[in-house]
Amino acid sequence: MKPVTRRATLAALGLSAPALGTLSACGGGTQPTGGGGSPSSLSVWALTGAKQDTYQASFDAWEEANPEDPFAVEFFANDSYKEKIRTAIGSGSAPTLIFSWAGGTLADYVDNDSVVDLSGRVDDTLSRSIESINSVGQVDGAQYAVPNNDTQPVILYYHTGLFEEHGVTPPTTWDELMTAVETFSAAGITPLSLAGQSVWPELMYIQYLTDRIGGEGAFQKVLDGEADAWSDPAFTTALERIVELVDAGAFGDAFGSVSADAGADVALVHTGQAAMILQGSWVYGTFKQDAPDFVAEGSLGFLNFPAVDGGTGDPANVVGNPANFWSVSADAEEEVQELAIRYLNEFNLNEEMVGDFLAMGAIPAVTGLEDQLAALDDGEFLSFAYDMVLAAPHFQLSWDQALPAAPAQELLTNLSQIFLGETTPADFVAAMNATLAS
Repeated sequence: MKPVTRRATLAALGLSAPALGTLSACGGGTQPTGGGGSPSSLSVWALTGAKQDTYQASFDAWEEANPEDPFAVEFFANDSYKEKIRTAIGSGSAPTLIFSWAGGTLADYVDNDSVVDLSGRVDDTLSRSIESINSVGQVDGAQYAVPNNDTQPVILYYHTGLFEEHGVTPPTTWDELMTAVETFSAAGITPLSLAGQSVWPELMYIQYLTDRIGGEGAFQKVLDGEADAWSDPAFTTALERIVELVDAGAFGDAFGSVSADAGADVALVHTGQAAMILQGSWVYGTFKQDAPDFVAEGSLGFLNFPAVDGGTGDPANVVGNPANFWSVSADAEEEVQELAIRYLNEFNLNEEMVGDFLAMGAIPAVTGLEDQLAALDDGEFLSFAYDMVLAAPHFQLSWDQALPAAPAQELLTNLSQIFLGETTPADFVAAMNATLAS
């Protein structure tokens, strides 16, 4: 799934087009020089975009309270950051606070002793944030990263008018979903809009289906590097369900040419050409920007992914982008590490930072926001997405972020072939098992 920060202009959930445009501009913080971090003083790198001003305000607040220990703050574009942080960590010159998506990248940092074990040292910030998201910052049960921004679950959106017109029940089970597919397909309406050209939206189907069928343990075996982990029956059954959807015409005939980048998949829904779309919470902003009347008149419904009969996974589980994370560099001097940990406990996702995120329409990864979200203009949707995350026993990070780069690309390639009917579930499993041995 596409990472959080590649969607900077849509990260502000529920904002109008003018607000989105404002937030996509760079903030007033320090601009990148490309230098590395200093082991003897506080430093941090973060990403340009919608959240930049919120991060800068938090570091400014720290400096006001700790004028003798300011952060040297630099902001980078997404791809530039990934390249620079890799080089900096390899050379021992990483910033004190390391920004990441957790997953495979964090595991690599831990394996190379590049980040500090924060277990028992960041209890204050963890007490504010959501437990299922906190766990994404753990490696082998130890806490190496803490969430630092908003949460973005994947949601099943639907066109309420089309459902009413055709007498279809919003699907909460797999059988109801297949009934909806059959009904809409027969009526000449694409049941599920899918940006197959972009490929990453297809991950949402295999992730949810695998979880609903076999629980979170199936993919955990992959993350643990167990031999032949992809042979778990949950993956094969999930792939078979995807083939079932394709064969039933769930995605129409042209999904392979639809791109998510310009919101073409979303447009199919609000123009009535498609009945549903499985996408991240970030596309709510796209709906509002491109079809404000559609949203205002209540034509956009939303659900968690349906339960699968006979599955062992908890139907309350969610997938998507739990948040971004801060880790503390092991190359920083111990005194500097302690300062960074103080920042995490006292300033990260504190009341002021949470207020800044709420003001931009994002959902901070913290507890206790029910009343504040309900009072916002888009409170119905924001509260739904927030409650969905709070109720989730497990929040699965997008697989293309959870896996190292090479297996993640192999996953996308083979999954695309499944959707296009160019490979079989058995061949998919064999190809992905080969990545575990490499």
